[in-house]
Amino acid sequence: MKNVTISDVAKHAGVSKSTISQYLNGRYEYMSEHTRKKVEYSIRELNYRPNIIARSLSQKSTFTVGIIVANILHSFSTHIIRAIELNFNKHGFHTIVCNADDEPEKERQYIEMLMAKQVDGMIIFPTGDNLDLYEQMKKKKYPIVFMDRTIEGLGIPSILLENEQAAEVAVKALTDNGHSRIAILTAPVTRNITPRLERIEGYKKALVSRGIQVRDEYIHSVEVEEMKVSLRNMFELDQRPEAIIAGSDRVLVEILNFAKEYQLVIPKDLAVIGIDDVSFANLFTPQLTTISQPTTKMANKAVELLLQQIKGEQKLSKTIRFGGQLNMRQSH
Repeated sequence: MKNVTISDVAKHAGVSKSTISQYLNGRYEYMSEHTRKKVEYSIRELNYRPNIIARSLSQKSTFTVGIIVANILHSFSTHIIRAIELNFNKHGFHTIVCNADDEPEKERQYIEMLMAKQVDGMIIFPTGDNLDLYEQMKKKKYPIVFMDRTIEGLGIPSILLENEQAAEVAVKALTDNGHSRIAILTAPVTRNITPRLERIEGYKKALVSRGIQVRDEYIHSVEVEEMKVSLRNMFELDQRPEAIIAGSDRVLVEILNFAKEYQLVIPKDLAVIGIDDVSFANLFTPQLTTISQPTTKMANKAVELLLQQIKGEQKLSKTIRFGGQLNMRQSH
């Protein structure tokens, strides 16, 4: 079966090869609506498939970007990935999604694999333990944007939530409802992962500003598998917490499982607020108070910053933060 070439399409549509090339690269402003429809019809009629390798060589671009997510189980991550993919698709780029499982070595392997495939750039939720690799990429001016986390001193553009503010909003909502014994539970902070550290810091600042003592026994940062034990330890204290802030959506699920197992009535026995919204927040009884992140806006900004670098229009590296939205429901 003969391979259909760009010349065949041009001849079928009655236009030049350059017009076909402009169409394939999304430069529709250079042609009339009538011409665009003719080219579209010819491509479909001849079942033409562009030679991706040849296109990459001629334009020095693979029109592919990589996304390395720290942990794909977070609903925040999946929403961000989808929004990034949709945006890049509109710009004619394909995306390769990799899940590092919060493992630095796995992240390193994915970075090296994507660079070997010559993807045009990467959006990374950094694990924080591959500083040498990040620095090499930065030195080579390789297009890269950090999402959800940042690493001080590298000068890599980063997109984050106003994490301290989110925790402060959660504390305010709880204290406004009369709670003072407020705990916080997050995943481990061993690798200085930005959201976890900042949410704990915001929690502490909010308590201090309200004259509430910061109690170390109310602050736990552990692996998901250890959260049940941490919660049990907190609830065996003489003065157990009357409210708790979940540092992420996965943490929120563990708190809800614990409450169910120990027959704690929310919010009577334990008030709960989760940072990161969850799809079942309105379906749970009582409905869950959460702080959601503007995932689409954050994703679009990351795409914008990466495309600027890919096109050689890189501006000053900066950290851009977005405010969260308090979704007032009934669990606090």
